Amino acid sequence: MPATLKPAPARKRGPVEFIDVTLRDAHQCLWSTRMTTAMMTPILPAIDRSGYAFINILGGAVFDVCVRYLRENPWARIAALTGRLATPCDALTRGQSLYTFELFPDDIVELNMQRLAAHGIRRATVYDALNDNRNVESSIRAAHACGMTVNAMVVYNVSPVHDDAYFAARVKELVALRADTISLKDPSGLLLPERAATLLPVFRKAAGRVPVELHSHCQSGRTVDVYAHAIEAGFNYLQTASTPLANGPSLPSVDDVSKRAAKLGASHRLDPGALLEAREWFHWLCKREDKPMGRLAKFDPAQWRHQIPGGMISNLHAQLAAMGLSDKLPEILEETAVVREDLGYPILVSPFAQYIVTQAVLNVVQGERYRTIPDEVKKYASGAYGRLAARPSDRFLERANIDPGALARQRAGARLEPGLPRLRRALGPHVDDDTLLLHAFYPQEMVAAIEPLPADLPDRTTPLHELVRYLSTRRDIGFGRICFAGTEMTFSS
Repeated sequence: MPATLKPAPARKRGPVEFIDVTLRDAHQCLWSTRMTTAMMTPILPAIDRSGYAFINILGGAVFDVCVRYLRENPWARIAALTGRLATPCDALTRGQSLYTFELFPDDIVELNMQRLAAHGIRRATVYDALNDNRNVESSIRAAHACGMTVNAMVVYNVSPVHDDAYFAARVKELVALRADTISLKDPSGLLLPERAATLLPVFRKAAGRVPVELHSHCQSGRTVDVYAHAIEAGFNYLQTASTPLANGPSLPSVDDVSKRAAKLGASHRLDPGALLEAREWFHWLCKREDKPMGRLAKFDPAQWRHQIPGGMISNLHAQLAAMGLSDKLPEILEETAVVREDLGYPILVSPFAQYIVTQAVLNVVQGERYRTIPDEVKKYASGAYGRLAARPSDRFLERANIDPGALARQRAGARLEPGLPRLRRALGPHVDDDTLLLHAFYPQEMVAAIEPLPADLPDRTTPLHELVRYLSTRRDIGFGRICFAGTEMTFSS
């Protein structure tokens, strides 16, 4: 009788650290960024005990939605979360664009970093949607001056020009800018395991001694395998989400990735009990708020042609339905791929994803390619936002009336006049810096509509009976039943 074959033991690897994105990117992808501060604070103690290296609490969409839709002060949210978390908190900004689609001058970028640090942010994550690293220079410099570490991102893309040499060059630029860690950011989940096996070792080598991390969304349905290749390539940090808010257009589950890491022989310091508490909380919250939970995505080859992020396709479908144009969706997706090629293979991440899809919709609805070209698309093609990965096609430049010899060459921020003197003259000498920045980003009526956070938000010292009382009275959380911290509790109005 043949001996039973035993699986080979996992090769021992170095430790891997995890970064939580549940309070930022996960609900951004699945809930259109509608998680309130009051929904977050009760579970912060469990997240804090989970063993994460960093907790990402802020990004462009979070800041923007706080003001535009939730009427929360984003600065107050940052202070509320960092004040309740011992784990270092991370905030993401979009280079010169910061939180909106507009480009801001260097003095606005610098003051923004100062305020993030003053409110307790320990790590600044920065990226530029064009991978023009000149657009993150001021962010990195200002963050370091404030005592924060910097995680600089290279955004992944699939095109004839986005090869190994392209990505290695971008990583080396960030090394030269003295980024403390360098991430590969895959916002549309385009990185497949086969490509990860070849690209991630190149990325790791280009970074040299600088730690590297992976941030990849799950549209392919195979992202855990991609994370396994990152572990094998020696990546130091992995960004994940709590299971109820993982998968689909979100990031992979911390439970799934940590199990794969263990199988590969990589140690970590996650606390299963604390992860379970967070999982129970977010599962209950999804049910109570009637919000979607993440689901494993099915592989769709069309995604690699049009490259539109999954959450944006859902919004596009709803918008077309409202206009009675749902039948045009397949044609628009195909047209998006054509526009993307004509514009030099932009990465479909904010704000350029919106620009490219808008152009595709116009082409299809008007029945003529480039009959109407939005000003933002023209600015993009002329290099106003930064260096393009490839030159736009001649047919587009001709229709847009752009002279190929007149494309912008200068760093975007260098073309902008300082913004703070104008704001201080307009708002007066007694306006605090947080308010001043809100006025830099948003019209006065939006800033005026912001409401203060509840005064009774729980913190890490709140006893269980007080937490029950809090949950039973919070209208913006709702009422229901939850198994939390091993105790089943029922809340009623």
